[in-house]
Amino acid sequence: MKKSIVTLFGLFCVAFSIAQNNVQIDGRLKPHLDKFFEYCKEYNIEYYDKLFELKNIDIVDTLTVSPKGSTLGMLTRDKNNKVENIVINWVAMLDQEILKVVAFHEFAHYFLEYEKHICDDCGKIMAVVNTSYFDIVKDWDNQVKTLFLDSPLYKKRKSVAYSGPPNRHDVFAN
Repeated sequence: MKKSIVTLFGLFCVAFSIAQNNVQIDGRLKPHLDKFFEYCKEYNIEYYDKLFELKNIDIVDTLTVSPKGSTLGMLTRDKNNKVENIVINWVAMLDQEILKVVAFHEFAHYFLEYEKHICDDCGKIMAVVNTSYFDIVKDWDNQVKTLFLDSPLYKKRKSVAYSGPPNRHDVFAN
């Protein structure tokens, strides 16, 4: 009996551990997330551990929709201000190009550590508002390159990069 309880407790611990490493990803956002991660690999940005700190990456119907302005996406946080979810407003799904821009914008807030927007309305992925999402999509390769190279995480990583030991000739030069 004692052995059964220990085994049952062990199984519970394993199941709890697995559940903690499970993030729910809305299938409609998965292709955009996969593409974002391809870019992360290209720019040598680690994302795996951060991904599994999330609970959900989801399309929701709870964000503001108004003729005067809508919230197309956001990060939600727990009581300790830790990001729990990346949510995208369902209205962004009305056009796949808009959905792509909004998804990359929100992914960049979290995975590339953009705490703030770069401008109010400047035709960039990380703007507060964009008058034309379609102009961004027409310039997609350049937009993504700028998004990654100008990101706080990329800049921080570059500034602490280790250049290796000094050249032997530099140390012993006359």
